[in-house]
Amino acid sequence: MMKILNGLLSSSPRNVSKSVTVHAILLAYTVIALFPIVVVIINAFKTRKAIFKDPLGLPDSSSFTLAGFEEVLLRSNFGLYSWNSLVVTLIAVGLVLLLGAMAAWALTEYKFRGNFVVTFLFAMGIMIPIRLGTVSILSLMVELNLANTLTALVLVYIAQGLPLAVYILSEFVRTIPKELTEAARCDAVSEYKIFFCIILPLLKPAMATVAVFTMIPIWNDLWFPLILAPGEETRTITLGVQQFVGQYVTNWNSVLSALTLAIVPVLILYTIFSRQLIRGLTSGAVK
Repeated sequence: MMKILNGLLSSSPRNVSKSVTVHAILLAYTVIALFPIVVVIINAFKTRKAIFKDPLGLPDSSSFTLAGFEEVLLRSNFGLYSWNSLVVTLIAVGLVLLLGAMAAWALTEYKFRGNFVVTFLFAMGIMIPIRLGTVSILSLMVELNLANTLTALVLVYIAQGLPLAVYILSEFVRTIPKELTEAARCDAVSEYKIFFCIILPLLKPAMATVAVFTMIPIWNDLWFPLILAPGEETRTITLGVQQFVGQYVTNWNSVLSALTLAIVPVLILYTIFSRQLIRGLTSGAVK
């Protein structure tokens, strides 16, 4: 903070005004983005009456309660739902990163017939939402006997995340000096070893960026779990929360408590990837 203040004081008035404006916009955006999350968390610790009476107020001695968390943990399979979400997210993100990096390397490094067609198909995957093919996807999963399984979700999320992963990683692969791969080939290093020992480590910042952009939509998705895996044993967190939402009465304590618990794993994973994410987003800023 002191460095920012010293920098502002040593700058010209015009630069100071511009910097203050930028920081004000960023601060306003941060407040807008965090406001719904804060509201969910503070209301998760309040009684139903207090939620409706003062939704923006902090819980006090008269309104504080853990009844929502108790109901979520004791009267539902929240642990199973969390495990299903974690398994699907980690496996899907891991395969998206591996397959995306391999595809980006192949499309960027090697020139072959159909290169443009494959690249165009990946670009179409970004522009066309995968949910438009829900009926066809469901029919395919039924034919493959994968309906109501976590495998179906993993396959769909891989298909959903690969186009953006290939696009982002391809741009980073192009920044890798050709001298590195050429020197390795002169030493008779195999293409697989070049990729896994040279290219993949250099793509860590970009892969962290892709991981965050892929992980959050998968973790928060309700559409495909509801259609492809609605069974009790295959429910994810977002689908499991729906059991507390009724047609006439909604247990808001349990809903908000479940959402609060669902936020924790995402924050942990984001914290793990945050430094690499920032490096990935700013790596081209000085070029």
